[in-house]
Amino acid sequence: MGVTTSQQITKYYERYKSIHVTFTKEVIKATGLLTQFVFLKCLGEAWPCVIYSSSFEQAKVIINTKTGLLGKIQQANNLVNLRYSFKLSDKTDPLMFFVSAKVAGSSPYQGSSEMHLLTLQFTQRPPDDLIEIMGKLLDANINSSKRRDERILITPERLRKLKLLQKETVVFIQAVPRRCILRDLSFSGAKIIMVGVAKFLLEKTVELRLDFEDPRESIQIPGKVVRTEDVEGRKELIALGIQFEETQIPMNYKMRINEYLSQIRTEQPKEEPEAPAAAAGANEKAATGEQPK
Repeated sequence: MGVTTSQQITKYYERYKSIHVTFTKEVIKATGLLTQFVFLKCLGEAWPCVIYSSSFEQAKVIINTKTGLLGKIQQANNLVNLRYSFKLSDKTDPLMFFVSAKVAGSSPYQGSSEMHLLTLQFTQRPPDDLIEIMGKLLDANINSSKRRDERILITPERLRKLKLLQKETVVFIQAVPRRCILRDLSFSGAKIIMVGVAKFLLEKTVELRLDFEDPRESIQIPGKVVRTEDVEGRKELIALGIQFEETQIPMNYKMRINEYLSQIRTEQPKEEPEAPAAAAGANEKAATGEQPK
């Protein structure tokens, strides 16, 4: 994890402490939750469970009633410890910690007689690690709506801070890969430059690939070409405005954009201006497979 100040962790806790996050497959991937290492500890014994959802005050977990855990919980006066485990991109060993809790409720899960959903009320504030991991996800999800159209013009310095490998990339237009370069990004869309004819590209469905590092991953985001613009002095090139499919924007992408916006908001770095038109033209030629004249 990157460096997060105690002040920021406190803000996360106060702002989001009551919001429950459901651990879907996407959330598990984005947070790095290691489901195989999650369990309930009760009277010195460990019992496997599945985290259904979590906030900074409560968690809901699914257990198998055939294990005898419910009886142990009664013997322990409903006191348990929930172990979380996460894989961090900058660490070899997983992050593991316990949160003390009291079982506040139990009910059959989806009508099953063998599976129960337990509501665990935390008896104290959870570790900062949980607040940081969950807080970053919640912050990204909320800011993806509040700041959805805030554009990030791609420059070498911003490329580095975004942890993008390069601005040259690939866009799949109706499943056909085409080379392009990034001009700007936002939570909700992107602008790219490529060889093409506007009337044949407008309204086309696309999928934009973005290659990141730290950790290394390729993210593909579906969307649609909603506008086209001419590139001054380059008749063969076209700028495409892509609007991402809102319900299919990966959480990892939201978290990366939010991390960048949070970074520049706190650090206020001096970033270089956009490249002059001549230099930009040369880059566009390289990205589209042409040789600069």
